Amino acid sequence: MNMFTKLMAVAISASAFAFTATASAEEAPDMLVKRISEDVLNIAKADKDIQAGNVNRIVSLVQEKIVPYVDSDRMTSLAAGRYWRQATPEQQQQLTTQFRTLLIYTYAGALSQVRDQKIEYKPLRADPSDTDVEVRSQLVQSHGDPVQLSYRMEKLDAGWKMYDINVMGAWLVEAYKGTFSSEITKNGIDGLIKTLTDKNKQLAARSTTKK
Repeated sequence: MNMFTKLMAVAISASAFAFTATASAEEAPDMLVKRISEDVLNIAKADKDIQAGNVNRIVSLVQEKIVPYVDSDRMTSLAAGRYWRQATPEQQQQLTTQFRTLLIYTYAGALSQVRDQKIEYKPLRADPSDTDVEVRSQLVQSHGDPVQLSYRMEKLDAGWKMYDINVMGAWLVEAYKGTFSSEITKNGIDGLIKTLTDKNKQLAARSTTKK
């Protein structure tokens, strides 16, 4: 499976978390993922701007529907590993902001490729009292093998939130952890923040040319 297909799978799976705080607090995590992911897939398939690749439209959709329901702090701290505790509160905030922005552009770039995909869901292996669960599913396409997807979710006071995604056996946070560690070792935490900031500026410039 090529990298673009992986990114598309990540985008679709992340879209599953575009739910209201009230719904997330009341629904079981797997039922919630199923309801919302199908809704978002239908929106992506019907929206002419998304189908045309309007990056600004897709970025806006991601920011509105997905970002509020992702635990960006936990996701970033896991990706930074032991270096997270060494960062100042300001560095932690900057790193979280830039990592979240990078993921927004990642999701946005892939959502424009949604066509005839659908998601099949597997039974949830969890007790009702669990507050940290893994929701498993697979993305089915008209061509190619199904793409296995898993979501790590935690139940907070505000409801369920996602903090990691697995695509074909690879966890997103773990994939970034090596990159983060390598950059921090060479250039420190500020060096990683600068690298992410520069990358986001490049992605923002590209999106402007594709409006």
